[in-house]
Amino acid sequence: MVHMVVRTTFGALLLLAGQQALAQDSQRELARTVLKELVEINTTDSSGDNTAAAQAVARRLRSEGFAAEDVTVVVPAEKKGNLVVRFRGTGKARPLLFLAHLDVVEAERSDWSMDPFQLAERDGYFYGRGTQDIKGDAALLVANLIRLKREGFKPERDIIVALTADEEGGRGPNGVEWLLHNRRELIDAEFCVNTDAGGGQAQDGRRILYSVQAAEKGYLSFVLAAKNAGGHSSLPRGENAIYELAAALLRVKALEFPVELNEVTRSYFEKKAKIPGAPTEAVYENAQRRTTCVATMLSGGHADNALPQTAEATVNCRVLPGGTQADVQERLQKAVGPGIEVRVKIPLQPNPASPPPPALMARVEKVVHSMWPGLVVLPVMETGGTDGKPLRGAGIPVYGIAQMFYDLDDIRAHGKDERIRTAYYYDGLEFGYRLMKELSGR
Repeated sequence: MVHMVVRTTFGALLLLAGQQALAQDSQRELARTVLKELVEINTTDSSGDNTAAAQAVARRLRSEGFAAEDVTVVVPAEKKGNLVVRFRGTGKARPLLFLAHLDVVEAERSDWSMDPFQLAERDGYFYGRGTQDIKGDAALLVANLIRLKREGFKPERDIIVALTADEEGGRGPNGVEWLLHNRRELIDAEFCVNTDAGGGQAQDGRRILYSVQAAEKGYLSFVLAAKNAGGHSSLPRGENAIYELAAALLRVKALEFPVELNEVTRSYFEKKAKIPGAPTEAVYENAQRRTTCVATMLSGGHADNALPQTAEATVNCRVLPGGTQADVQERLQKAVGPGIEVRVKIPLQPNPASPPPPALMARVEKVVHSMWPGLVVLPVMETGGTDGKPLRGAGIPVYGIAQMFYDLDDIRAHGKDERIRTAYYYDGLEFGYRLMKELSGR
């Protein structure tokens, strides 16, 4: 009798393990199918169609039983459609917003080793434009919504997923900004998880840490201009707008803003210092400590045989949260001197930090440690920019939590042969599922 019970129990365990393996295979196949569909819809600004991608996802969700009124495609401009889907909860807590964008930067077939708009799987990687930035995360959000729907999950708060247009820049309008100004009720939430920031960092196949983006630097651009009377190129003289601008730009290169740590960056440096063997990223960590300004565009003169009357350069600045446009402009003007005009090209927008509450960090750590025990989770400040910025400016706290790891030595977003490890993608599928359940508060 004892042997019979043991054999029966063992058989049940084998059956359960087999069922779990089949379920995992099914979930992975769904995630791969959604990724393939998104990559193979061109969503570049020049020739792509974001609306087509939004509609494709909407059709998939409706076929899985999502109510028509909970799956909304809004198209503020031709080919600039946005998808917002709402997974209904009990209403015990305010909604939770998950965010990703569907648009991608340009990709020319002649620059790539394969067609950038066909998903390729080889040597343990998925290749295709947007796999890393950020159709991979968008596909995981969709796959996990479907999984929760099939399981009959009932969260304590509505889960909103927004897949938007024009994050990468283009002819506009930016999807998040348009939704905030015109259909805020679709995306209004207690807080947002932005999958276009944060996430896992790895090097040489070793997982190092998991980051939660809690702040972004502000975006501010100036035009620096030198002007004089010009004249004939056969009679050169000391005054020359191009030389004067060039000298001013060297002073911009030497300009160093003071170190200013905030709650987020101080915690980042303190926690990272305790990670054995954590790589030092000098350029990145310098940008974490201070406001930076750098020349990005240059123009001058009007004819081969004429002394230039005007020379101009664009200087782009990334400003620490709490920094002001006036302070940056004053420092630039002082550096280049009174002979160079410094005028604002793109003004600085409000961009408060969102230091994560301890309770939120504890829940993220719980999910991370359920998959990778002991891995350090730390807050970071984004040195670039994401669609989290307008949400923060509108009073919605944003926490960047990408679902996948990325290799520090193999970041190909916006570049040739963009790719993600298939293992990181499928790990991200399970991580995103657990995170969505944990943060929705069942």
